[in-house]
Amino acid sequence: MDELLDDLLKKIKDGTYPPGSQLPSGRMLADVYDVSQSTISRAVARLRQQGVLVGRPGRGVFVSESARR
Repeated sequence: MDELLDDLLKKIKDGTYPPGSQLPSGRMLADVYDVSQSTISRAVARLRQQGVLVGRPGRGVFVSESARR
């Protein structure tokens, strides 16, 4: 899961997922990274705890406005 976290953080920092942008669905990320959706959920939860991602009920998961600091 560390590689997944590192790659997501890299994509946030390089602007692939800029602040305010919505992350792809868990299913799509699971397909891209060839991992289970539960692994994606754990990674997203960790990044939410760190303040990198924010959840918006009914809308999805978004990159925090302060994520590129």
